[in-house]
Amino acid sequence: MHTIARGSWGEVARAFLKLGVTSFGGPVAHLGFFRAEFVERRRWLDDRSYADLVALCQFLPGPASSQVGFAIGLLRAGPLGALAAFVAFTLPSALLMVAFGFGAALFRGPVGEGLLDGLKVVAVAIVAQAVWGMARTLTPDRTRAAIAAGAAAIALLAAGASGQVTAIALGAVVGLLLCRPAQLPPSEHLRVPVSRTVGLLALAVFVVLLVGLPIAATAGDPAVSLADAFYRAGALVFGGGHVVLPLLEGEVVAAGWVAPPEFLAGYGVAQALPGPLFTFAAFLGAVSDNGAGGATGAFIALLAVFLPGFLLLVAALPFWASLRTSANGQGLMNGANAAVVGILAAALYDPVFTTAVTGGTAFALALVCFVLLVAFRLPPWIVVIVGAVGGVLTGVWP
Repeated sequence: MHTIARGSWGEVARAFLKLGVTSFGGPVAHLGFFRAEFVERRRWLDDRSYADLVALCQFLPGPASSQVGFAIGLLRAGPLGALAAFVAFTLPSALLMVAFGFGAALFRGPVGEGLLDGLKVVAVAIVAQAVWGMARTLTPDRTRAAIAAGAAAIALLAAGASGQVTAIALGAVVGLLLCRPAQLPPSEHLRVPVSRTVGLLALAVFVVLLVGLPIAATAGDPAVSLADAFYRAGALVFGGGHVVLPLLEGEVVAAGWVAPPEFLAGYGVAQALPGPLFTFAAFLGAVSDNGAGGATGAFIALLAVFLPGFLLLVAALPFWASLRTSANGQGLMNGANAAVVGILAAALYDPVFTTAVTGGTAFALALVCFVLLVAFRLPPWIVVIVGAVGGVLTGVWP
């Protein structure tokens, strides 16, 4: 049983603030930054403990890299350490996303509109790369490839959150029946400062909010409706940060709260920023036509989208040893993960491709950005700049 040496929430905040302003590249890159900082440099935990945390957070719904950071803060300095890790890692990019939301209305004229068009095209390349990479990892056999294809069809035929939830649920059921692993990992786990009672309480809060927020939203309070939409999206994000795109699109675009071009422009900007991709929610909350918008909307959306993943993490920590050695649990996750590949592929078509690629020039720019990401392996923030410049050039000189 592995342990992590105790420290103060202040040192946790300082360490994660540095990562919050320097960790470019998305969730996989963040995990690399975390290992370099906390395993190699600070030696807060060893490789086996870190691998155990990563495995747990990849097993659960939610933003995996942020959950790993939250867990490191929790293990290092208790609840205050977990809160410090979350705030310090998230705040820099969240503030920048809100600032973009406030300034998005200023993008008028050929240059501004070309810039936004370029950001939408970058979103095509980023999501295509995510589908490509996730399909190779999460659909390695015929059964899971078929689950992904079926999930894509369901998501396209039943647009919105209901189709996505149905696709994930059916994928999990098929995974339970057909995708249970032949071999399971050894039963090793961390010593965590969370009792089983606290874990069960966190699970109860998660369920109450998941069921109760939609009921409360029927009263017509826009703030509650906003919290409900983002909480539900955060509760269903299996497989990484990019999967939040179709879930949020199903909640805010389909409801008419955010226009599709604005949605994709914000998603493109999020690729260029350090920190978690989930801070895209702050932008959507700031520009949403539902509720107060602005800083208040950003705060509600940001808290709601992160909260379910953190509640599930706290709920699972005391039970992780038995979860990771359960064939049924692994089968459920194999099926759910395959389904989210299909959901993301459906989102790549609609709204990402259909909104951003309006002609041959936009398609050519999307191909260039995709090749830079996949073949040249350039960091996403560089590709965002290339796409934005390309969009401006085509906007000024069509």
